[in-house]
Amino acid sequence: MFFQSLNIPIPSEIIMPFSGFLVYKGNFVFLFAILAGTLGSFFGSLLSYKLASFLVCNGWREKYRILKFLISDKNLALAEKWFQKYGVLSIFIGRLTPVVSTFISFPAGLAKMKISTFSILTLCGSFLWSSFLVYLGFVFGENWQSLEVYFRRFDYLILAVILAIIIWWVWSHFKKDKNEQKTCNL
Repeated sequence: MFFQSLNIPIPSEIIMPFSGFLVYKGNFVFLFAILAGTLGSFFGSLLSYKLASFLVCNGWREKYRILKFLISDKNLALAEKWFQKYGVLSIFIGRLTPVVSTFISFPAGLAKMKISTFSILTLCGSFLWSSFLVYLGFVFGENWQSLEVYFRRFDYLILAVILAIIIWWVWSHFKKDKNEQKTCNL
């Protein structure tokens, strides 16, 4: 859960139901499995948040062209505006959404969302998500792997939407740069 929340796409939908299965078998304690998932998710998210905040606050974005390209002034302003308007809701809901939960901390750090609010929402959302997944693994017992099929379909849908957004962003960014270069050459 730590690595998943650190922007490494290791699906919690497999990790936590398996933990629930281990609770079912008597190898883990239900509450400890939930707390381990919650704390792993929290600390990975906090590190991701701090990394994004560090990149912006320490001027690395301005120093390194690739970071300036990936995190443009316009996108940084949009992230800040988004978190000012929807921050509380987006962090909490993001923690309960497959795929999104892996990456939601990074934009929160870019937008410099208040760390205490971020921490509380991350802990609450991670606790609920971990509880739900451990419970499912416990209930399904020996058949916990049957859950993967359902979560995988939802993951693919969310991943397709995220990829479409990324492709649109890259396309529009390059289109804008090309138009600016044409204007400068005139």
